[in-house]
Amino acid sequence: MKTVECVPNFSEGRNRGKVEQIVEAISAVESVKILDMELDENHNRSVVSFTVSLEHAVEAAFAGIAKASQLIDLNKHSGEHPRFGASDVIPFIPLSGATTEDCVKLARELGKRVGEELQIPVYMYGEAALLENRKSLENIRSKSFQFEELKASINDPVWKPDFGPASVGAAGASIIGARDFLIAYNINLNTQDMSIGKKIAKALRAKDGGFTFVKALAFFLEDKKMVQISMNLTNYRKTPIHRVFELVKLEAARYGVSVVESEVVGLVPLEAMIEATKFYLQLNGFKGDQILERKIWG
Repeated sequence: MKTVECVPNFSEGRNRGKVEQIVEAISAVESVKILDMELDENHNRSVVSFTVSLEHAVEAAFAGIAKASQLIDLNKHSGEHPRFGASDVIPFIPLSGATTEDCVKLARELGKRVGEELQIPVYMYGEAALLENRKSLENIRSKSFQFEELKASINDPVWKPDFGPASVGAAGASIIGARDFLIAYNINLNTQDMSIGKKIAKALRAKDGGFTFVKALAFFLEDKKMVQISMNLTNYRKTPIHRVFELVKLEAARYGVSVVESEVVGLVPLEAMIEATKFYLQLNGFKGDQILERKIWG
């Protein structure tokens, strides 16, 4: 059986009950296995990870998007993280037996269905992009162009959706695509100075001369009173977690700042954790099951 992973990001991180209703809708679809559900109050965002058979993937993702559109009103939403819609970003990732081409087909089928049946504007990104300038997520949605800006600009031909109406309702718009594994990784610093955070994020970003496979933004965490460097590592094999962590430490030290903690959001490939462990423990020739205890759920 061909299997894919889907990692929808929903613009709700403060009301667990709403997120659980969305997850319940996804779970009701045949072959779905929920792997993880994480909520972040500062970002007001949740990330759900699930696997599903190829034949039921569109149905499962659609169920989550439909439920989110009933529960989340973007007109009343605020949070640190950029957002376009109630169901903000929905990527498909190939797993056992599936290919990137399979995921592209799923993404475009889902985009068409969401646009037509839910009347939500849809923008395709990643390998499923229909326009070259929409392949990169940050070319669609950023800290400076979010839900409010889209509402004001959607009638501009530049912002014509790939599917759905050229109008924005309470559910906003959805960005749907296909991609490889991605690691969402945050590092918190013992400073409240956002200018330092922005400088460190810039030093990390590919487009500003940093790592080729790192996307980074700086946020202020109100509850912790500290700056966070929030990153997407788009190729953990070529830019591993430990290399990113060490550069953040090095850059932070320039400003008299240190790392307080770091966290992975959602799931992370076992290989990435093994490589980080090898680096910090300086292990050579060890196998994965000698470094990390692994447990398989049936």
